[in-house]
Amino acid sequence: MSDTSLQDQIDDATLDFTLGDSQGAILKLSKLSEVHSESFGVWHALTEIHFAEGDYDAALQAGERAHQLSPDDIHINTSLSRIWVERGDKDKAEHFGAQARMLGWKDELKSPPQKDDI
Repeated sequence: MSDTSLQDQIDDATLDFTLGDSQGAILKLSKLSEVHSESFGVWHALTEIHFAEGDYDAALQAGERAHQLSPDDIHINTSLSRIWVERGDKDKAEHFGAQARMLGWKDELKSPPQKDDI
């Protein structure tokens, strides 16, 4: 495997996708997932690329793995909601959408309100 950091390798694959090489990006991320099976970042990137390519089965598989690793991540809950919308399961889509909203509210509550000094 490469001497570059895992995040750099994820970023490299994401750049490939951005430049139009979806299959190259998926190949790189799939190889990374074999070596770094506990990496949320790898699985989330795979989720998003598969989703963008319309491969909702692969997106769901990667998304479920990412969710196992980080169930309180707003982004993966949002991604899973989008996947379930595309797959036509309104109940599951609403479940993950609600999870994402609740996680967003929790983040907002952690931040103190800003004072208006006017």
